[in-house]
Amino acid sequence: MILHTTYFGSVDWYAQIVRSQEPVTIDGKERFVKQTERNHCLIATANGVQKLTVPVTLPSGGKTPICDVRISDHGNWRHLHWQALSSAYGMSPFFDYYADDIRPFFERKWEFLFDYNYEIAQKMMELVNPNDHANPSTASLPGEGMTLRAESYAPFNPIYFPSLGSGAGDGVSPYYQTFQRRHGFLPGMSILDLLFNMGPEALLVLRNVGN
Repeated sequence: MILHTTYFGSVDWYAQIVRSQEPVTIDGKERFVKQTERNHCLIATANGVQKLTVPVTLPSGGKTPICDVRISDHGNWRHLHWQALSSAYGMSPFFDYYADDIRPFFERKWEFLFDYNYEIAQKMMELVNPNDHANPSTASLPGEGMTLRAESYAPFNPIYFPSLGSGAGDGVSPYYQTFQRRHGFLPGMSILDLLFNMGPEALLVLRNVGN
């Protein structure tokens, strides 16, 4: 299975990893696609859905491979993203439990978006399933102990899972969300929404996506 890279990807995206019966490759060779979760995520706030976007620079314009997309420091986005998460999930059941694991991604600077997203994915899988580091969900993420660039990957396989844009979240059974009474259940949210609201039960939600 080959998946595109994501910035704190959706519940659906992580469910594909958890439920996969084959090794999962995060594609480092595709061209960067704008307006996708490759550099943005969705969170549920008191005012509804909010998009958090990582600003990037494209050395080769629209033909830039994802592994060459650089993160921009424009707009103090790291601080703004962490403030948005703190405001949206500060009162959620497990925000304090996971905050120390998540905060470093808004303090340290990465040069390349792909490397940043990959380390996020590793951490998210570690938090989702902390008692089984050797299972396929974690071990199948390629590049552990190696340079996280396209050259580290096997030759490109044309199997491709399209962006989880329209319809994202359709297979996710409703789980507790902080502002659910105000907005109803909001599908397609970032994995952070699931972790902060469900904690250790997040793994059960991911395993049941599509059932």
